[in-house]
Amino acid sequence: MISTQAWADARRLWDYHQMGHTPRPCSVAIGLGSHDLGVADTAVHLYKQGMTPLLVFTGATSPTTRERMPKGEAVHYRERALELGVPSSAVLVEPNARNTGDNIRFSRIVLAEAGVQVTSVLLISKPYEERRAYATACKLWPEVEFVSASTPMTFAEYVDSIQDARLVIDMLVGALQRLLIYPEQGFMISQPVPDDVREAYERLCREGFTSRLLATNP
Repeated sequence: MISTQAWADARRLWDYHQMGHTPRPCSVAIGLGSHDLGVADTAVHLYKQGMTPLLVFTGATSPTTRERMPKGEAVHYRERALELGVPSSAVLVEPNARNTGDNIRFSRIVLAEAGVQVTSVLLISKPYEERRAYATACKLWPEVEFVSASTPMTFAEYVDSIQDARLVIDMLVGALQRLLIYPEQGFMISQPVPDDVREAYERLCREGFTSRLLATNP
């Protein structure tokens, strides 16, 4: 059973992980690969709204996507975009990235090789990965302005879509840990973490939502 306090703490982390940016027109949209095809759907939606002339999908495979997306996350995202009516000429694929840093570094290379001038990026991720993706991108590509985006949904809706509440909470806790420790390791910029968010994170760690923590003191 998940306690009422744990649900409240998880919602607090969910809210914090989202940047609250309002989408606006950008040079390109970069969709970060994962198990969630909603990233591709959101990228297509923003493209059709005129928010970007070009989509880049980035991602290889991982243990959670290898069976569902054997050709690689970015390739499956591209196929989804084409199914939804985006022309092939408006989609680039970066098929090698295996983490968020790779997503940014390798997408930057793909865009440079294509001769695309980039001053701003719509950075599209899973909802609970917005802040982590933003902090990583700002570290690795500081001269570009990033606007975070994800599929609009509540915490409860996301849990329903995954059908595993404990796993979702574990992922929220793991993402927060990385925001705390990665800046010191040079992987991302530092983000202010309010006391109530940090306290919620610590309570969830004590309650055992730790399967996505890195092997360090949380």
